[in-house]
Amino acid sequence: MLGVALVYVGFLMALAACVSALFRFRTGKQALLLLGAGLAVTVFGWILPASDSQITTAAMRLDEFAPVYQFNEIHSVEVAAPRERVYRAIKEVKADDILFFRTLVWLRRLGRPGPESILNAPERIPILEVATRTTFLLLAEEPGREIVVGTIVLAPPGARWTAKPTPQQYKALDRPGFAKALMNFRVEDAGAGSCVVRTETRVYATDASSRRRFAAYWRTIYPGSAVIRRMWLWAIRLRAESGT
Repeated sequence: MLGVALVYVGFLMALAACVSALFRFRTGKQALLLLGAGLAVTVFGWILPASDSQITTAAMRLDEFAPVYQFNEIHSVEVAAPRERVYRAIKEVKADDILFFRTLVWLRRLGRPGPESILNAPERIPILEVATRTTFLLLAEEPGREIVVGTIVLAPPGARWTAKPTPQQYKALDRPGFAKALMNFRVEDAGAGSCVVRTETRVYATDASSRRRFAAYWRTIYPGSAVIRRMWLWAIRLRAESGT
């Protein structure tokens, strides 16, 4: 999180420098110094080393596929509905059910069109179904409890994937130059007919070079990614609690 904070502090400093120069709150030299400091802070946030986190005992299916990772985020929400209905809502939520989803992924794609994927999901198809029939692989599923999906977010130049790997091939992939991103949704009983839905995203970069490359990307998109996941959980809660 320190890297993310530094990147956005740097962005704000650079923005303040531009505003100061535009409205002449500072001299040109002061604004230029502030801009340079902001860019330096941002770059430092991008290149800050990312250390490994390691799971020693697998407590959920996600742990089996990503026992080591460098980047992650966790979000949760309590839902006043039984487990079966909550899990069904996880499987049935569509992209348009998720507030701000279209806007944020449009910004992430920089407005560029693209093929069907989780970032360009059709209106009437559940988003997890879109993910697993395009760029994501269904790694594990325990109906009513947990679903785990994964994809490759970084690959060496010239690397080609002609077909989706099996879950075990995906798990074993450790060649230099790759980064694997995994996400789960897990349902846990909270008593009195309620459940807690927890989602975690983990990214494992296979070598130092790919770790550095992915760090800059992750620390830039993290706030938008966090908003999407929170809105996704709220969409799950709304669907489960309404019984639709």
